[in-house]
Amino acid sequence: MNPTRADVLAAQRALRGRVHRTPVFTSRSLNAMLGRTLCFKCENFQRSGSFKFRGATNAVRALPKDVRLVATHSSGNHGAALALAAHERSLKAVVVLPADANPAKRDAIARYGAEIVVCEPTLAAREKALAAVVAGTGATFVPPYDHSRIIAGAGTAALELLEQQPAIEQIWVPVGGGGLAAGTVLAAGDDADVVLAEPELARDAKDALESGEQRPALPPKTIADGLRTALGERNFAILRRTRPPVLLASEAGIQRWTALVGAIMKLVVEPSAAVPLAAMAENAENAPTRRSEGGLVGVILSGAGAP
Repeated sequence: MNPTRADVLAAQRALRGRVHRTPVFTSRSLNAMLGRTLCFKCENFQRSGSFKFRGATNAVRALPKDVRLVATHSSGNHGAALALAAHERSLKAVVVLPADANPAKRDAIARYGAEIVVCEPTLAAREKALAAVVAGTGATFVPPYDHSRIIAGAGTAALELLEQQPAIEQIWVPVGGGGLAAGTVLAAGDDADVVLAEPELARDAKDALESGEQRPALPPKTIADGLRTALGERNFAILRRTRPPVLLASEAGIQRWTALVGAIMKLVVEPSAAVPLAAMAENAENAPTRRSEGGLVGVILSGAGAP
């Protein structure tokens, strides 16, 4: 069953005191460069280094008391989030990680006490290795994005953002597996429009929503490693119903805006977090309009890449 906005609100209550209420920053320089008044929800300051800790904690806290071992596959951020969430509930964790994963993300997963299983850098290889782990150990699988509590937990970032800046009319988020995207759509409801941003080299979400049919993940070539997966079933169903626009970003643009956020705002963010800014800059003429001239635009900086 797909989550609803009520599930996001319930997740917010469940997570109170367990996750950081991350700050909202602004930048006059970036406003001038992009022609919008931007409010940045800094999930790069979230525990474990990304918004993923919200969903992982929401899911782990709801597991039956007899669960002792959890497992997942991840490009890195969800693995670190699950490892930390499991540690805080005195559970063991196994994370299937692609061989080309960011070394800092791998180190974070190990630091939180999870066992790492390395596989080839494709979604199919990750899922196959995860299935072997579950079959061999009896671990409970906590999915990285296609899970109702993961989606609801991710949506709490947008809920907080709208509480912190009620005048926001539009929220931009990166889309990969779709947990953050779907959660943001549920959280925003009628209060704000949602715009999704995706790398050109991983454009399955755009193609899926335009065609009405799910698409497989493209080869893992984009620098935005957190966005290399295809939309999950629940996420696709939520996004297909609401149909937020999806704008694309080039690899050069992603690299440029990752560097600009660091140079101008002095924030360390991973390339996936900069995809909305790159897409905004590269689609200035055809980007969705705000509800009112001068309306505030929220951007969720999804993660720092490594805690």
